[in-house]
Amino acid sequence: MEYEREFVMIKPNSVRRGIIGEIITRLEKRELKITALKLKNITENEAEELYKEHEGKAFYEELIDFIKSGPVILMIVEGPRAIDMVRHIIGVADPLKSSPGSIRGEYGLTVGKNIVHASDSPVSAERELKIFFNEEEIIEYKLNTQKDL
Repeated sequence: MEYEREFVMIKPNSVRRGIIGEIITRLEKRELKITALKLKNITENEAEELYKEHEGKAFYEELIDFIKSGPVILMIVEGPRAIDMVRHIIGVADPLKSSPGSIRGEYGLTVGKNIVHASDSPVSAERELKIFFNEEEIIEYKLNTQKDL
């Protein structure tokens, strides 16, 4: 089974709604290991770097303004097939199309201001986590359930 690192960001609206713990709990219940975690206000440069693939699109400025509108939780989670697992747990961007029981399916309100971000590939995860974390901030340890990892 492929062991991966995944970048996850709990967005400002989720922080304001007080559902940080619920989101983190869902990840931990699937035996995803949090190896880095911080609460932060994102800078203009970080926001632009994170969303550079959307630059020039009609929603770009709104996206930048939204992500800077309040503190976010930034995480690196690790585990077997972590990227697919996290994306399954959070659901698709549109909360009306997201599976019941997924985070976005239960808590999401709009597509444009969805409540959590997760990288969609190993390449994206590596690029995105490097915007916010350096290697010294990533803590390696084993979960009690990790006998063979």
